[in-house]
Amino acid sequence: MAQPLFIYIHGFNSSPDSFKARFFADWMAENGRAEEVIVPQLPHWPARAVALLEQLVEANADRNITLIGSSLGGYYSTWLVEKYGLRAVLINPAVRPYELLADMLGEQGNYYSDEKYELTRKHLDQLLAVNCSELNDPQHYLLLTQTADETLDYREGVEKFSASPMLVQQGGSHGFDQFELVIPTILAFAEGWIELPSLTDLNAMEEKD
Repeated sequence: MAQPLFIYIHGFNSSPDSFKARFFADWMAENGRAEEVIVPQLPHWPARAVALLEQLVEANADRNITLIGSSLGGYYSTWLVEKYGLRAVLINPAVRPYELLADMLGEQGNYYSDEKYELTRKHLDQLLAVNCSELNDPQHYLLLTQTADETLDYREGVEKFSASPMLVQQGGSHGFDQFELVIPTILAFAEGWIELPSLTDLNAMEEKD
């Protein structure tokens, strides 16, 4: 059996130092599976980011690859699934980032480094170039989304991946609260089955607090 490999793909202006990326890598390391995780630092240019991810996938073609795409990483993951036939877990994914980021043109900075750059129309064009309007096999995706995402409209992901298995949790945030609870779900999906947890309504929990 091919050795598993998880490629965690971070979001816009994020990095391998983001909470979910670090938590997943640390969790896997603590369970003796450190060699099964790659978390690349993506360039801010979409074309370069996609090229880097394609190189990683092709260099590990002999392994059983599962993508974990968060936010913009979910958008990139969709492109890779459609090109290579992989599996992907999408966590609060961006569906039309070329529209969302149109209101953010201008100076940007990475949340985890000192990198500064100018977000331009060329970035949006490069995002649009890897848009996948149709999905060849919706069963290759697992959508994990929370309804109180303050950055993205979760309904866009639910609509786009309506034929895919999904977990829609009430409340939460763009960062996906209680991420640790869905790690078994991610691991199960990588092995070919759906094992959705029974999660609480996070809105109800906030009301009690």
